Formats: sequence, structure tokens, C-alpha cells
Amino acid sequence: MKILKTIKDQIVLHAKIDLPNECCGYLAGEEKLITKAYPITNIEQCHDHFSFDPEEQFAAIKDIRKNNLVPVAVYHSHPQTPARPSKEDIRLAYDPDISYVIISLAKEQVVIKSFKIRNGIVGKEEIEII
Repeated sequence: MKILKTIKDQIVLHAKIDLPNECCGYLAGEEKLITKAYPITNIEQCHDHFSFDPEEQFAAIKDIRKNNLVPVAVYHSHPQTPARPSKEDIRLAYDPDISYVIISLAKEQVVIKSFKIRNGIVGKEEIEII
């Protein structure tokens, strides 16, 4: 997966602004090139769980389709834990075709990782910032 640097910066800022809670949203683009982020309100307002605001989620998907993009990934932050899927993240990963990007703010240096999750099996996916 390739992510434009401006998009990476946008989602890291989103993660920092939403502290101490998790942030969440979609990453969209063409195939494996992420060209647009869709920040969505975490209605859980919690540091270890997220749920999309349904209206914002619907609006994001509508805009993605309108712009002839595809939803490539769901992103969310881990304010206090590493950038790896939690048991809950794995349990709630219903779409095997989408990537799951996690932004960890647990240490001074921000860490971003991407994963594919299929039937409870987690596979790491390389990210290239361009």
C-alpha cells in the first residue's frame, strides 16, 4: 500500500487531536494508492474502542463513490498501545478485502502499520509513504 505523505500527516494529526480517545476513518484511493482520508467521529469516545458515526460513514462512502475512488482501508489509532490489532480489532474485522491501518501514539515516535485480517488471521501489509 502506498500513502501520500499529506494523507499520512492528516491521519496522524487526527489521532493526536482525538486524544485521549481513538480516532477512526476511511482511507480511499485507486487500488493500493491512498489519495484521500475520511476522518469519522468515534461515537464511542473511548481510548480502547471505536465505532463510526453512521451518518458520517454513509457520507464518506457516498463521496468515495462519487469521486470514483475505492475504500482501501479503515484506519484507527491506539493512543496507549502498539500498532497491532487487538483481539477486538480482529473480532470486528468483517471485510477481508479491506486493509486495517493502525496509528500508535504509545511512544514518542508515531508508528503506523497496516494489516489484512481474514477469518481471524492477521497478516502484515507493507506501507510506503510517497
